[in-house]
Amino acid sequence: MIKALLTIDDIASKNTPALVDFLVSHSIPALMFAVGVNAQRYHDEAVYALKKGMVVGNHSYSHPHFSELDPEEGRLEIEKCEEVLDSLYRDAQVERKYRPFRFPYGDKGGDNKDALQKLLSDMGFDKVKDDEICYPWWKEMGLDRDIDTFWTYDFEEYRVRPDSGFTFEDVMRKMDSKKPESGAELFGENACHILLLHAHDETESMVPRYYEKMLSVLIERGVRFIKPEFRP
Repeated sequence: MIKALLTIDDIASKNTPALVDFLVSHSIPALMFAVGVNAQRYHDEAVYALKKGMVVGNHSYSHPHFSELDPEEGRLEIEKCEEVLDSLYRDAQVERKYRPFRFPYGDKGGDNKDALQKLLSDMGFDKVKDDEICYPWWKEMGLDRDIDTFWTYDFEEYRVRPDSGFTFEDVMRKMDSKKPESGAELFGENACHILLLHAHDETESMVPRYYEKMLSVLIERGVRFIKPEFRP
């Protein structure tokens, strides 16, 4: 059996409510990561996700490369997004039980990585429970210890753009790859995944309901979607 925690980056967007409705209709829980400026622009869409039971975490305020910031700039990016998220949870009248964090681009800060991990710890961010992930590289890279939420498989549908040379057919083919260029095989035997999808209106404009096309394959293949849980 394949288990998967679905994570969705870069909310909110125009297509966030439709994406959330699809997830709810198929009983798929998700951990969403909000970019502060996006959540401010699409406030109602972000509140909708919270009211429908999604957990929304911090993905920075403006989605920078943290390795290009000094520690103070990184702290301000995180804190500014925290202010947005606290406001969203209040407006949704939903208790904010957990505070997960994901670095934009998976960029953990380069030389400032240790300082940023300490900052996340000091600020009380929650680590996603990842005990069942058994890929050797997960521990080799220290991902089992890092507080931020990384992923084992990236659909890469965000690359589907005009003249990019990367098509939605490439996204679908990758799903059956035995040896993806990065991450783990999606349908590997007894796999346990943290999946990465994005809420992008640009992708929606090119491939309407792209998320439905992709996730339907996983549903048909018997993937069991699990709720996000966090280490005590």
